[in-house]
Amino acid sequence: MSQPRLSFKQMCARFDVTPRTLRYYEYIELLQPAREGRTRYYGPREIARMTLILRGRKFGYPLEEIRQWLLIYEKEGTVAQMRAWITMADRQLAELAEQRAQLEDAMQELKRLRDDTAEELNRRED
Repeated sequence: MSQPRLSFKQMCARFDVTPRTLRYYEYIELLQPAREGRTRYYGPREIARMTLILRGRKFGYPLEEIRQWLLIYEKEGTVAQMRAWITMADRQLAELAEQRAQLEDAMQELKRLRDDTAEELNRRED
C-alpha cells in the first residue's frame, strides 16, 4: 500500500492554513515537500511535522524554536527530542503561568476602575 500524499491544496485544507502560511513554512525549512515538476506533494513525514508545528504554535512556541526542536529529531533521534520537549514544555508552562497572572492582575484593575467609575457616575446622577 502506498503512503498517503497530499497536494498543496489538500495540505492547506487538511490543516486549515493559508497557502501563504504553507509556503512560509517551506521557506523557513519547517517543511520540505516532494516535488514533481511544479507540483508539491506532502508525505507522512511532512504531515506529521505539520501536526507538530501547529501544536507548537497553539502552545505559543516561536517558529524558530519549533524548527530547532524538529532538527533535534533528525540529528539526535527520538530520545533527545523528547528530552528537549520536556525542557521546552517546562519553560513554556512557566511563561504561560506568568502571562495568566498578568492577565488576572489587569482584569482586576480594570474591574476596579470600572466599578469606581460607575460609582462616581451614580453619585453625579443623584
